[in-house]
Amino acid sequence: MAKPTGFLETKRKGASYRDPAERTKDFKQVMLEVPEEELREQASRCMDCGIPFCSNPNSGRGGCPLGNIIPDWNDLVYRGKWEEAISRLHSTNNFPEFTGSICPAPCEAGCVLGINDDPVTIKNIEFKIVSHGWENGYIKPIVPSKRTGKSVAVVGSGPAGLSAAQQLARAGHAVTVFEKSDRIGGLLRYGIPEFKMEKWIIDRRLEQMKEEGVSFQTGVHVGKDLTAADLRKNFDAVLLCMGAEQSRDLPVEGRALDGVHFAMDFLPQATKRVHGDQLPPEEDILAGGKKVVVLGGGDTGSDCVGTSHRQGAESVTSIELLAEPPHGHNPSTPWPMWPMVARSSSSHDEGGVRKYAMMTKKFTGENGRVTHLHGVEVRFGDPDASGRPTMEEVPGSEFVLEADLVLLALGFLGPVQEGLLEDLGLKLDPRGNIEAPINDFRTSEPGVFAAGDCRRGQSLVVWAQLEGREAARAVDRYLMGDSRLQQRNTAGNFPG
Repeated sequence: MAKPTGFLETKRKGASYRDPAERTKDFKQVMLEVPEEELREQASRCMDCGIPFCSNPNSGRGGCPLGNIIPDWNDLVYRGKWEEAISRLHSTNNFPEFTGSICPAPCEAGCVLGINDDPVTIKNIEFKIVSHGWENGYIKPIVPSKRTGKSVAVVGSGPAGLSAAQQLARAGHAVTVFEKSDRIGGLLRYGIPEFKMEKWIIDRRLEQMKEEGVSFQTGVHVGKDLTAADLRKNFDAVLLCMGAEQSRDLPVEGRALDGVHFAMDFLPQATKRVHGDQLPPEEDILAGGKKVVVLGGGDTGSDCVGTSHRQGAESVTSIELLAEPPHGHNPSTPWPMWPMVARSSSSHDEGGVRKYAMMTKKFTGENGRVTHLHGVEVRFGDPDASGRPTMEEVPGSEFVLEADLVLLALGFLGPVQEGLLEDLGLKLDPRGNIEAPINDFRTSEPGVFAAGDCRRGQSLVVWAQLEGREAARAVDRYLMGDSRLQQRNTAGNFPG
């Protein structure tokens, strides 16, 4: 703790963003980097708590799943020791620029200063550390001194797959990452819009990983182009990091009308256009000049809102089924729990209308294309036997919205089961995810492991990266009998 009085002298200053009138004209990143001196002042607010709740998740989901040693690198940043800071950050996090860009920062919810003041701006500091590291040449490939002769196939190139692949390559294994899309990155590439994280950030890491020995194969749909038998024959171990790609549908009247699409049919197209790809006109899903309605108020829904603004939508309306959370403090989720409060993303701040406690009843249209959404207001009562609040329609609250384009951002149900999972005959849990205990990530099939959203269900990028790292340790132990890969920090101290 370099400055014991920092938290008393300096007030929190969060991230700043480009002006909405400017940023909605392009897909460049909206978040601005905080100047170095300002970041050092913000880092001085860290109290170096005896028990750093920021560093580990609690039952209320505050705290960092990765076990990032936050007080250590806050202190190092304050003292200007940037090279040591990135080293300490990398000890728990392979890709802090990913979490620093798109993680909702549960670490800040666990910050002890947040009990009676604003928490430390941990996410901004994290992003600046890795940015500083790249700019000054502190981040270099880590090539193992010797190879093990063992080979591992990683299926999927999202945050879990990339974290696992890098760790396994550093352990000396020959790692091949298979990705069904045309580019590496999974959800990071095609699920997160460019304005939240520009894709050169991913590509920069991929070059590092290639130098470390990771091989990438794109356009290979494992389960179709490559069978499960092929994987088992050609690799000593297989790690599934396929994500949870089954989008939750809305089975109401009019769902089949043209113009009603899953969010994950819409968002990847936007990124492909930024990359310069030409899409067949008959497949285009564009918001320009349209009355857009986004169903779902999570991150994916927010991304649809921001993308629609940039494509020149006539109007954007976001509808959420749940009631609007409290503004400011919520007594039901006290520190160090993740606060259930109203939040506004950078996309919502760019315009449009947000509606809460509304349920879609049907869609109507003309000539096979959607023109209107029909819904009703709902209210929530006491919990039922399962613990979920009861919901009922509000009499006389029916409404109709004009809609040329409806985007379904209702969450995800789990991994796609057809193909690879069926071929492997893997056991699934009651939610349809791959059954694999968190202590060893082993599936029901020997030599096959699973990590990330395909195992735990839809979750955050920070949880995916943790699972990738921990699964890599499990695979390494399976292949070698033991593992020297970095163990997760669970005590808020530098891990051994």
